[in-house]
Amino acid sequence: MYVQERIGEDGRPFRMYKYRTMMNGNNDDAHRNFAKDFINGKTNGNNGSNGNVFKIVDDPRVTSIGKFLRKTSLDELPQFMNVVRGEMSLVGPRPPLTYELDHYQEWHKRRLSVKPGLTGLWQVSGRSTVPFDEMVALDLHYIENWSLLLDIKIILRTVP
Repeated sequence: MYVQERIGEDGRPFRMYKYRTMMNGNNDDAHRNFAKDFINGKTNGNNGSNGNVFKIVDDPRVTSIGKFLRKTSLDELPQFMNVVRGEMSLVGPRPPLTYELDHYQEWHKRRLSVKPGLTGLWQVSGRSTVPFDEMVALDLHYIENWSLLLDIKIILRTVP
């Protein structure tokens, strides 16, 4: 496991728990550059062949076990500790990394008005195929239309 600083409700930083999926001691410059380009709509991932994937594909820093954990989303399980601590909820926008906020437009920051979640509307609506602005629009739709029924639907769509 490792701890990573993320940004939560109202822009407050918190320590998020995850299973380690990358080799220890990696330089995060590749992700910083990717995040900047992704948020600014300048990348579709580095796979070159699939124009709708918005994540770093075949990242050499990811371990073989890490690939499995990420594919199955099991690397997210430790975040239940964050839910118990009240820093996250089961459903909500994913919490951004601190350096990602440097590239947010003002309207993007509205997604920080609620607790971040383990899963959310954008994860079940395309996950890594959704451009950043569309991801934020889905988060804002969730925030503006929140209901217990919507949370249940998102959780049920997350499990598969």
